[in-house]
Amino acid sequence: MVNDLPIQYRNDEVERNAYNAAFYELGFRWYWDSHTYYELLGASQDAGERICHYLQTRQPHLLKAYDAAFLVEVIQQKKAKHIERCAAPGAAASRYFDWAQAHASELGV
Repeated sequence: MVNDLPIQYRNDEVERNAYNAAFYELGFRWYWDSHTYYELLGASQDAGERICHYLQTRQPHLLKAYDAAFLVEVIQQKKAKHIERCAAPGAAASRYFDWAQAHASELGV
């Protein structure tokens, strides 16, 4: 099957899925759908600022226990590791994070 999506859209999807994988690895029950991701892209061009904006507007309770800079750093590290794993030879099948499968495993399905 040929992927005829514009390159930027494909890159955005890879990044969005990497964030969702990072959230899952960190134990956060967050999921950025396309709408949320593009809304955050509109808030700032800087990835750290986008994460901060999300924390301040959608997860403010975490900022009572954790420093925003710490959360941004750990999320970005996990996201980068996921993208690195996906770029490894033979990793094409793991390029996307299957949120439904992860959610099902939490429920014991």
